[in-house]
Amino acid sequence: MHQTQKSQNLNIKNSILSTAKKTIDLESSAISNLVNLLNDDFADAVELIYNSKGRVIITGIGKSAIIANKIVATLNSTGTPAVFMHAADAIHGDLGLVLEDDVVICISKSGNTPEIKVLIPLLKGAKNKLIAITGNTKSFLGQQADYVLNTYVEHEACPNNLAPTTSTTAQLVIGDALAICLVELRGFSSKDFAKYHPGGALGKRLYLRVSDLSSVNEKPQVGLNTNVKQVIVEISEKMLGVTAVVEDEKIIGIITDGDLRRMLTKSDAFIHLTAKDIMSSNPKRIDENAMAVDALELMETNEISQLLVENEGKYAGVVHLHDLIKEGII
Repeated sequence: MHQTQKSQNLNIKNSILSTAKKTIDLESSAISNLVNLLNDDFADAVELIYNSKGRVIITGIGKSAIIANKIVATLNSTGTPAVFMHAADAIHGDLGLVLEDDVVICISKSGNTPEIKVLIPLLKGAKNKLIAITGNTKSFLGQQADYVLNTYVEHEACPNNLAPTTSTTAQLVIGDALAICLVELRGFSSKDFAKYHPGGALGKRLYLRVSDLSSVNEKPQVGLNTNVKQVIVEISEKMLGVTAVVEDEKIIGIITDGDLRRMLTKSDAFIHLTAKDIMSSNPKRIDENAMAVDALELMETNEISQLLVENEGKYAGVVHLHDLIKEGII
């Protein structure tokens, strides 16, 4: 009985994995076929949006509305102002958010839903340019649109060919293609991207500088002739596990907790030692204007936890691996 149960469980797992693989294969094939459906309408639609003085209004209903929301988010984060308008709400008052210079994108698999049929003539009457993302180019939407982006798929991943699955994936991919083409045309850089993503780990990787971290830390430093007791006190009080050895504001060396431990293993009589006796020369350092993510790369490459920071060649402080962890850079 136990063996039978195990066999049944194995069959269930195999069935689940088989269905999952079939779904992925089916959708990936449909996405690959989109390349064959691209034509001049796509390029013209991109140029229309790029040259527009207004925003991109994206509308749809049902699952297409969800995809519209995602495309809006992608466009906004990559420099193209976009607004979502639900097709059902549009014909009950929200149509007022469409301004004269706005370009409208309407997403619909069938292109023949009742809300779309009511909405399209209103948009055309206002003379807004209309881009259709549809799987049915001969539909009402396909025939009325100024530009048609074909997202035809042979079959939904749903075994009943009913639930929007492959078709919404195709819509999403076309939306991504639009957004990336616009990114290329605008020359949208990582610095531009950072302006729209100031929060979270992604934004911090793009705009956070070493000085933003080191400036809030203590600034441990000793001289070449500082005795070992004062070195230990400086490292302990500043709580960064390190101190710079400085002369005329220049970094001469570094002393870490590890250097102190190595000193203790080598000598029983160390009270007479000074910083220059135990420091490591030519320590790794970074300019305070460098990106925090560059500090992380330097630490990882050299397998160290702290970097000394410079400003125009002068000692400016310390950045610690813990600072990067706390800010979510890692």
